[in-house]
Amino acid sequence: MWAHRLIAPYAFERIDVPDLAEDQVDEGQVLLAFVAAGVCGSDLPAFRGAQGRLPGDSGARAAEKNGFPIHEIVGDVIASRHPRHRPGDRVVGWASGFDGLMQRVIADGDGLAGHDPTLAPEHAVGLQPLACVLYAVEQLPDLAGRHVAVLGQGSIGLLFSAVAKAAGARHVTGVDPVDRRAVAAAFGVDTVVQSTSDRWVHHLDAGDRPEIVIEAVGHQVATLSHAIDAVAPGGTVFYFGVPDDDSYPISMRTMLRNNLTLISGVTRDRARMLDAASKFAAEHPDLLGSYVTHVFGDHDAQAAFELASRPVPDRVKIAIVG
Repeated sequence: MWAHRLIAPYAFERIDVPDLAEDQVDEGQVLLAFVAAGVCGSDLPAFRGAQGRLPGDSGARAAEKNGFPIHEIVGDVIASRHPRHRPGDRVVGWASGFDGLMQRVIADGDGLAGHDPTLAPEHAVGLQPLACVLYAVEQLPDLAGRHVAVLGQGSIGLLFSAVAKAAGARHVTGVDPVDRRAVAAAFGVDTVVQSTSDRWVHHLDAGDRPEIVIEAVGHQVATLSHAIDAVAPGGTVFYFGVPDDDSYPISMRTMLRNNLTLISGVTRDRARMLDAASKFAAEHPDLLGSYVTHVFGDHDAQAAFELASRPVPDRVKIAIVG
């Protein structure tokens, strides 16, 4: 079977490897045939060659791990040792080994769910990040009538903007150095700020600070501090971005004096949230079509990741299809 592997920073190779077989599937797992995958911002440090903390990421120049670093997948069940999945089912969710960029994938069944079979595979890819966003928003106070700001208007940040608006946010502000004016309306963004988050904070109107700030950038320390500085007294900051450092310095004086709440966390109840994402997508039928802007074949993983690494205004979500 084919598999992609990172052999150096910014460099994939496509190789042939032995087929994964039914007898390799453990209790609770399923064997999938690759149908589609999504490129996530959290995949990009690995593409650049950064040393991660996942098992198997141990190569000398890059991870050198088959299928790595894709975790957003759509696949057809070949074999299952999970009670909810049967051979022939099409499912979406997590490649639990972050090894979804190969022809067959073994994944934990708890992180997979069926979806509307009429949904195109490249659009179905969007259900996994949408599930993550919906779970995060469940942890927040009621957004109805509130001003919500989202730092980062990439593929995750724009989903946060759309879900916040659907939840009744009074005003959604999207902050990103990339010009997102052409796509903002499709995702419910009321005010587009083309700026770095530190400049945005310094020019905020003190009378209309957002009650909720979502940090959807990740991979750096400073943006969390900007979110804390921006949020209104009594407000909430959700840190969604993936941290590249173990420790983040923040101003506890600001947290204390302004009675702020800081929330973070990974997505739990994955099957339930995937079902919720399918329902949300059905209620907002134009969302996934606006979300997935570029589609590549499975031979073109290199080009897909190269595009994902560049700040392109009209690029939102990239899908790779078999």
